[in-house]
Amino acid sequence: MAGERRRIEVLDVLRGFALCGILLVNIGPITHMGYEAIEAGRISGPAAPELWLNMLVAGRFFPIFSFLFGIGFAIFLDSAADRHPRPRLLLLRRLVALGLLGALHQVVHPGEALLPYAVFGLLVLVPASFLPRWAVLAGGAAGTVAGVTVVSGGILLIPGMFLLGMAVARYRVPQRLDRLTGWTGLAFALFAAAAVPAALWQWGEVENTGFSTSSAVAGLVMAGAYVTGLCLLMRTPLAGALHRLFAPLGRMALTNYTTATLVVLAAGWALDFSAQDRWGALFALAAAVLAAQWVLSSLWLRAFRYGPLEWAWRCATWWKVVPLRRGTRPEERREAPAAA
Repeated sequence: MAGERRRIEVLDVLRGFALCGILLVNIGPITHMGYEAIEAGRISGPAAPELWLNMLVAGRFFPIFSFLFGIGFAIFLDSAADRHPRPRLLLLRRLVALGLLGALHQVVHPGEALLPYAVFGLLVLVPASFLPRWAVLAGGAAGTVAGVTVVSGGILLIPGMFLLGMAVARYRVPQRLDRLTGWTGLAFALFAAAAVPAALWQWGEVENTGFSTSSAVAGLVMAGAYVTGLCLLMRTPLAGALHRLFAPLGRMALTNYTTATLVVLAAGWALDFSAQDRWGALFALAAAVLAAQWVLSSLWLRAFRYGPLEWAWRCATWWKVVPLRRGTRPEERREAPAAA
């Protein structure tokens, strides 16, 4: 049992990888990049960098993050059930605390994901925790299909991805991933093959990215290719480098996601992003923010077991002060940190 409670490293890597893509997509909306030019009628169509962001990044990483949240929810529930008589009470506190943080984050970033995650967690994941895993999987598949066909993705894709992630965790796929390389390779091949026609479909109406079925379908299948491809790479000699690159960001994803908003807002104001599209500055800002966060996360995690907001979230969940420094309360290490 203790071995299964070890941190599932591939989840940290996937979470850090998704964080990078989400930042690239979020900088424009957070800074209102080019909004003044649009209002003045000086923008006629998407620039080449925007086209490639739409084709390779936008709509690809949000499903990954939602899927990982569902996995983490289920892992945490299993862990909490072993150490608390009312594990769903912990989950309710966890989601309420996330919602309060999300409500604060909405003030500076109205398009943020934490508040919707908390709301859908309460409405979908908590009730689903009473269902058998096959029903959760069926509900996730149906919800995801509806999310990309009926409403063209976006926020209403969250429930389906939550349930799919929860089902994958309840079938214990993350814990057995090292024994499922063949199945992972098959899934990658299917996702990659589907991504080609889906991308061509999206390219035909790329200016409607985010508001079309084609962009939702392409985003979802490409997200699947990214996830399964990265999981395959984690079975190669590149695993160590990928872990060093992405895991520190992923282990402090909550802290990094929220603090990036403040840094991007300040930089966008200082560089006057709203006056015109500044794609070179956008990519440079994303690289600078991620590099700084990687350094700070790596240094922080040498001394502490959780990021600052991750630690506060745990304290709110357990309704007590959880040990933060490494080396304190060894028995606490059995807690499933992959659910963070």
